[in-house]
Amino acid sequence: MPRHLWYTASMRSTHYVALLRGINVGGNNLIKMADLKTCLQDSGFPDVTTYIQSGNILFSSSRTPDWLSRHLQGIITKEFGCTVVVVVKSLQEMKHIILHAPKGFGSEPAAYKYDVIFLKEGVPASEAMRYFSVREGVDAASAGEGVLYFRRLTAQLTKTHLNKIIGTPIYKDMTIRNWNTSTKILALMEAREASR
Repeated sequence: MPRHLWYTASMRSTHYVALLRGINVGGNNLIKMADLKTCLQDSGFPDVTTYIQSGNILFSSSRTPDWLSRHLQGIITKEFGCTVVVVVKSLQEMKHIILHAPKGFGSEPAAYKYDVIFLKEGVPASEAMRYFSVREGVDAASAGEGVLYFRRLTAQLTKTHLNKIIGTPIYKDMTIRNWNTSTKILALMEAREASR
């Protein structure tokens, strides 16, 4: 294989989403998505797009998720002066997460709130589950690949145990998106792949 073709093949980029936790919540760590996009483009990511204000960054890279998580966290801390959690998932991982959700997950939005708890690379879902408690009749949780799925009864939201995860050692290694946001992110990633 000619050298230039080998280089192109070996450096093929992957579609990723970086999920940020801790920005634009309660008036803290305010970062405009346009500023975040420009910052990352200036840092060497040429095809950045963002989705809603909670911090969902779609981009391509040939680097590993673990490297990207640490690198992006460093960029954001340096440029915006705030420390955030960054969880990176590939397109293939997002497909698996959505397709392998528990049976019926997301199917009764009037009755339940559905959340996907995304874990950092290398954090086993089985380990994360040890820190979660559920309230019978209110909550349900199950482990997936790189995620936890959490369902809460809408009529009993004040009784949910989901907030008990804050302050536990595992909290620094996760971020949460609702089911609608999670499926929308996958759709956007698939559209980017189709236009490649």
